[in-house]
Amino acid sequence: MLFSSLTFLFVFLPVLIVLYFVLPFRWYKNTLLLAVSLLFYSWGEPFYIVLMIVMILLNYCFGLLISINQKKKLILGLAIFVNFLVLFYFKYFNFFMDNLKFLFGEVHIDVVMPIGISFYTFQIVSYLIDVYRQDVKVQKNPIYFGCYVTLFPQLIAGPIVRYIDVEKAMIDRKVNFSQIADGIRRFCIGLGKKVLLANHAALVADKIFHPDFELTFTAAWVGAIAFALQIYYDFGGYSDMAIGLGKILGFEFNENFNYPYISKSITDFWRRWHISLSSWFRDYVYIPLGGNRCSKPRWVFNMFVVWALTGLWHGAAWNFVLWGLYFFFVLVIEKLLIGKWIEKIYVVRRVYALLLILIGWVIFNCSSVEHIMTYLKTMFTGYEAIDLMIFRDMNASYVIPYLVVGLIAVGPWFKKLFDWMNRHFITGIMYDLFCLGVLAICVVMLINNSYNPFIYFRF
Repeated sequence: MLFSSLTFLFVFLPVLIVLYFVLPFRWYKNTLLLAVSLLFYSWGEPFYIVLMIVMILLNYCFGLLISINQKKKLILGLAIFVNFLVLFYFKYFNFFMDNLKFLFGEVHIDVVMPIGISFYTFQIVSYLIDVYRQDVKVQKNPIYFGCYVTLFPQLIAGPIVRYIDVEKAMIDRKVNFSQIADGIRRFCIGLGKKVLLANHAALVADKIFHPDFELTFTAAWVGAIAFALQIYYDFGGYSDMAIGLGKILGFEFNENFNYPYISKSITDFWRRWHISLSSWFRDYVYIPLGGNRCSKPRWVFNMFVVWALTGLWHGAAWNFVLWGLYFFFVLVIEKLLIGKWIEKIYVVRRVYALLLILIGWVIFNCSSVEHIMTYLKTMFTGYEAIDLMIFRDMNASYVIPYLVVGLIAVGPWFKKLFDWMNRHFITGIMYDLFCLGVLAICVVMLINNSYNPFIYFRF
């Protein structure tokens, strides 16, 4: 497994930060970051570190060839093919063979997927395309390129960082005390989202979504809401930690979430949720296919391709494919038929968006198509008197307060409060103490071996 949380917090990070700020030159800093990022990854994946190093060297050469060769389009095509072939083998080969059993029979090859391969593959491909488009200069220093690919804060679960966003910082970056302080605060808040909110929501969601659970109308809705909170605070918390660590090291990673559960429509939701992935597919798939500057049938096809790939990116299983196609159908209907009508009804549009988002999360989290149908049928046809006895085996007095805080925190009110506090001296100290308190509570829970799943590690 990866570094334990406590080893990471109290050994890995302190040693890295001391060495990082002692080293005087950026070349040494990037070399250190590359070394510790490879160490971080190899701690739990010693075999796949070889794969990562090979991919770094191979794509470093591809980048150079694209920048100097007249046949750069052919080289780019080959580079993209190789990268996605590797991704397909490690992430989708088992799924592919499972669905072709009727042709090949049982195939006893169990390919284990390297953690984070989807994220760093997309980062590499975006770099190569940007070099081809001349949006960025080719990176001639293999240490710098390797550092970009392996940056440990976002290596495992994103956000997807494009080279164009860190190009200047990779070559020259400065860090001041204010930036470090902001990074520490952001890291603490992200850790709190993960350990305090996501993990407690997971206690409820994992139990209710288990195929053997006796599902009721109330339990189905509670489970859907709990999973919506779990996946948001799980991935959002990790993104916050990555952004915070990036600030400490002198990098400014783009925001990955913008309060998606206050969206006014599904179109708005996908502008707010996993922004780095949505923008990647927009810039490297949707627009090259023609975007919306084409006939309606072609536009529908472009949308279909993007959302089928979005579903597959999240996992090699039919529920993820269905989840992507579900949003394809909703978005097409929204954009062609009901979008203007939705804009006119302020309250209803938010309820509409939340309802469709929850249905999407049910499709995403159920283990099979049959499970999806059973769950949705229970949500919408299994009405009964509200029964909160589902919490009896979940230590309700312990879990419910975290769920309530999670429901409140889906909006921007806490951020507005923290930003206001941080602008004044006394309240700023109170905010700093609050962040340290969150960190201390998280450490206590991690010491007590609290339930600590990480959803996006599997992508």
